[in-house]
Amino acid sequence: MPFISVSRSTALVVVSVLAVVLVIAGQRLAGAGAASGGESRAQEVVAPLEPVATPPASSRLVVHVVGAVRRPGLYRLREGARVADAVSRAGGATRAANLAGLNLAAPLVDGTQVLVPLRAEAVAGTGSGAAVPDAATGAGTTQPVSLATATAEQLDELPGVGPVTAQKILDYRAEHGPFRSVDDLDAVPGIGPTRIEQLRDLVTP
Repeated sequence: MPFISVSRSTALVVVSVLAVVLVIAGQRLAGAGAASGGESRAQEVVAPLEPVATPPASSRLVVHVVGAVRRPGLYRLREGARVADAVSRAGGATRAANLAGLNLAAPLVDGTQVLVPLRAEAVAGTGSGAAVPDAATGAGTTQPVSLATATAEQLDELPGVGPVTAQKILDYRAEHGPFRSVDDLDAVPGIGPTRIEQLRDLVTP
C-alpha cells in the first residue's frame, strides 16, 4: 500500500475543520434537548386541574307558630333551630302562655306547626296537663273575653294582641261605645280580617 505524505499545514486544517463540525453538532444536540424539556414542562403546567367541590348552601326550614305568641304566622329559620327559636321569632310568648307544656329544646322539622298553649288550658286539660286548641280555629277551652268589659291586661293576653293593640281597642270602645260584634274589631287600627278570625272564638262583643 503506497504511503500518503501529508504536510503539517494540511493536517492542521483538517483538525480545525473536524473541531468546528463537532462544536456545531454539539450545539444542535443541546438545543434539541432543551426544546424537548421545555415542551414537557409546558405540558405539566397546562395539565387540567381537579374540580373543587362547592360546599352545599345552608338549609332553611319553615314552621307555623300559633297559640299564645305575639305574632303568630309562618317563619323561616336555619336548620338545627329549636322550638325556642321559633317562639322568639314570633315575638315571644304572651303572659298567658303555658311554656311548661311545651318542649322548648325540641329540634324543629320543616313544615311543622309549633303550638304555644295558654295557662288556662293547662288547668282544664287532663293527662298531658294542657288542652289542645281546635285545629281549625285555634280556640281552646278558656272563657271568652268580653270586648265590652275587658281590661288592657286581659286583651294583652290574647294571642297576637300586644299592649299597643290592646290600648287601641280600649280607645275605640271609649270613642264609639261597646262592640256590637267581633267583626267591629276590623275598625281598630292594626287588626285585620286574619287577626279577627283568630280571635273570633276567644272574644265576645
